[in-house]
Amino acid sequence: MSASFSTPRENVLQLGLREGMKVADFGAGSGHYSRAAAAMVGHSGRVYAIDVQENVLKHLKLNTHAHHQGIIDTVWGDIEKPGGTHLRDASLDVIILANTLFQVENRFGLLGEIKRVLKSGGKLLVVDWAGSYGGMGPELKQVVSEHDAEDFFINAGFHKMKSFRAGPHHYGIVFTSP
Repeated sequence: MSASFSTPRENVLQLGLREGMKVADFGAGSGHYSRAAAAMVGHSGRVYAIDVQENVLKHLKLNTHAHHQGIIDTVWGDIEKPGGTHLRDASLDVIILANTLFQVENRFGLLGEIKRVLKSGGKLLVVDWAGSYGGMGPELKQVVSEHDAEDFFINAGFHKMKSFRAGPHHYGIVFTSP
C-alpha cells in the first residue's frame, strides 16, 4: 500500500479492539479495515464487512487469508437504509466508516442505521479524505471536512473521544454512541 493512503492497521489501533468484539466495516470495499479488525478481535470476535457492491465482497472474500475467514462475514447490504445492514439492533461494539462518508448520499439514513446496530457506548471510527488531492481521492465538492463530520455526529448525540491524523491525506475521529 502506498504512503499516500491511510494505514488501516494503525487507524484501527485507535479503537482499542479486544478479543471477542463485534465490529462492522460500513462500506468495506477492498476489506483492508475488515482484515485489520479481524486480526484484533480474533476467532471469538466477528467482523461484518458490509458493502452495496456484491462483486467487491466476492473479491474481499477471495483475498481474505484463511486465518481470518472464520472471523469476517461479508454482507451485501445498504448502510444508508433502515435495516440495510441485516444486523441485529444494538449488536455491535464498533463501527468503522473508512473512506465512505464522502460517498454517502443519504447521511441521515446512514446515521439511523449506525444508531440502530451500535450498542450504547459503542465506538464509531470515521476516517475520510481531508481534501481533494488533484485526482487522488474524491472531487472537492464531495469531500466531507473533519469539522463537518465532527458536527454531524456530535449533533446526533455522539461524543467525540479523539481525533488523529489517519495518514497524509486523511483524518480520523473516534466517537462513542449515546
